[in-house]
Formats: sequence, structure tokens, C-alpha cells
Amino acid sequence: MATDGLQKSRLQHFKNKGKDQEEMRRRRNEVTVELRKNKRDESLLKRRNVPQVDSTDDEEVDRGHPDLQAIVHNASSGDPNVQLSAVQSARRLLSSDRNPPIDDLINSGILPILVQALRRHDNPSLQFEAAWALTNIASGTSQQTQAVVNAEAVPLFLDLLRSPHQNVCEQAVWALGNIIGDGPQLRDYVIKLGVVEPLLSFIKPLMPLTFLRHVTW
Repeated sequence: MATDGLQKSRLQHFKNKGKDQEEMRRRRNEVTVELRKNKRDESLLKRRNVPQVDSTDDEEVDRGHPDLQAIVHNASSGDPNVQLSAVQSARRLLSSDRNPPIDDLINSGILPILVQALRRHDNPSLQFEAAWALTNIASGTSQQTQAVVNAEAVPLFLDLLRSPHQNVCEQAVWALGNIIGDGPQLRDYVIKLGVVEPLLSFIKPLMPLTFLRHVTW
């Protein structure tokens, strides 16, 4: 009888051990699925504007980062050509498909310069490049997105929704989408500033499909 009891005890132990291992596997699978879901959701909510053309920009980045101090200095130049070239250089760094130096650009002090460039209605090319650079900064971590918001870019992006230049307007929509996609707090902030009405005005039959995708995603 004692032997039978011992055997039953051992059998129950093995059964429980099997259940524990099964439960641990189930929980590991749940965690893995959740992590994948979070990663997928994050990639859906924020997008970088990476040109799908050739590898020219990546090759330039691979040669080593340009002097950020020089970029920041030239981005404040009174010469429109020098300024545009510098902002384009910043945008190229941020458009790299591999590890864009977002924090380096933020720490360089270029954010206020890029935001001020959004005001240049006399230079839509500069507005577009600056908006593109800021879009890619806002595609990063919550802290990086918040840096764009703290630089007071959102009201200017909203202003650019009325730009007569479609590429400028579309880039502003993209930037606002990245900011809204960061979470409820920034979403509510952008809505409070009045983003809904101008976005709804873009939903027209003749609006290009690519533009509508940015508006509705």
C-alpha cells in the first residue's frame, strides 16, 4: 500500500510538472505574440519618409556623417541656396534606411532652425525639406517625437495644411500623422489645435490617392 501511494505521488508530481511546463510555454508564447504585436503597431503608427529610389543618399551617409556643426551653421545662412543645401543634408541623414542619427540631430540644435524654416512661405522647397526632416525625427521614439512638439512645430504644420504646394501640404500631413500616432496625449493635443477640419477638406474625388492615404491612415 505504501508503495502504491508513493507511485501515485510520483505520478501526480510528473503530471503537475508537465502542466507547469505547458503553462510556462503558453505564457512565453503569449509574451512573444504581444511583443510582435507591439512592434507591428509601432511600425504602423509611425512612418519615416525614406525615398525608394537609388542608394545615393545611403552611400553619402556611409562615407561618414557630415560635420553637424557645419550643417547647423549653414542652415541659418542668409544665402537661400546655402540654407537649402544644409537642410537637405540634414534630411538625407534622417532619411538613411539604417540607424538615422536622430538624437545627434536633436542635440546639434537644428530643431528650432528646421521649425523656423516651416515659416518660409517664400521658399516652398525649404519648407518641404524642413518638414521632411521633422517628419523623420517625429517617427522615432516618444522622446524624439516630443522634441518636435516642444519645438512648437505642430501649429506650423497645421498652417502648412493650407499651402498651395501639394508636396509641402502632404509632408505636413505625414508629420502630423507621426505625432498623432505617438499616443493619446499628443493625439488630443493636435486635435485640440484644430487638425480635423483641414484634414476632412482634403477628402475629395480628385485628390491623388497617395495624398489620401496619408490623410486617412
